[in-house]
Amino acid sequence: MRVNDAARMIGIGRTKLYKMIASGEIEAIKLGKSTRITTTSLHKLIMRQHEP
Repeated sequence: MRVNDAARMIGIGRTKLYKMIASGEIEAIKLGKSTRITTTSLHKLIMRQHEP
C-alpha cells in the first residue's frame, strides 16, 4: 500500500508514518524508488493499539 494511503487509513501524517517505519514499528518495502507499507504491519499496529 502506498505511504499516503496507509497514513490516511490510520489517521496520521506522512512524516509520522516515515518515523514509524524508521523505528521499526511499521514494516515497509522498497520497490524501486517507491516505498510500500505492508498491510500485515498495519493490521498488527491497529491490534497493538487496541490491546488493554
